[in-house]
Amino acid sequence: MALLLALSGCHVNTAPSGPKQHSNVNLELDKSEMVRAVLDIKAGEIKVRGGAAKLLEAGFDYDHPEWKPVVDYKNSSFRGELRVEQGTNISLGSSENIWDLKFNDGVPLDLETKLGAGKADLKLGSLSLRSVSVKAGAGEVIVDLRGQPKRSYTVEVHGGVGEATVYLPKDVGVSASASGGIGSINTEGLTKRDGRWINPDQEHSSILVRVDVHGGVGEINLIR
Repeated sequence: MALLLALSGCHVNTAPSGPKQHSNVNLELDKSEMVRAVLDIKAGEIKVRGGAAKLLEAGFDYDHPEWKPVVDYKNSSFRGELRVEQGTNISLGSSENIWDLKFNDGVPLDLETKLGAGKADLKLGSLSLRSVSVKAGAGEVIVDLRGQPKRSYTVEVHGGVGEATVYLPKDVGVSASASGGIGSINTEGLTKRDGRWINPDQEHSSILVRVDVHGGVGEINLIR
């Protein structure tokens, strides 16, 4: 863990962890016609999915008080700006830091997730996505895009030390690329053409999901 945290650029101390704490944050739907959400977790596990009746329904479990996330939301000109950020003072004694966030499926969303060290499990297929960006320093990243998107969108995944897996929708066009340093690139259900992998059954679809995955040391999986 110390090495992973160092690789992610987090400040580390050795203060002991405290009792497990839980907090909830709910944001009501407003007049925002789109929302940009930035989720910045330094170390731990982050889960993101759809299905919220509100704009955001989030729960946080942590066992160090300095890990309590700061949630900031502003609305301007029908555009919502959401930022959820963990403090930078990371304790090696902490054993748990889990974020569980549910977004509303109907609000168009630009989602940016930053993970220093740990695991990101992003089940995004039901959301009304405009763009997705995932940046991980060290750990495992799972991005599940399986669903029925109503518009085209872009996805960028930047993985460091670890494994990145992207599950792709079957019934729309897909154009994917993957590049890595040390490790392997695995694909399933895709055809390579002109340096990119495509969904051969939906080559002429009016909806296109464009995915670019960049890995460091690790494994990249593209699965349709």
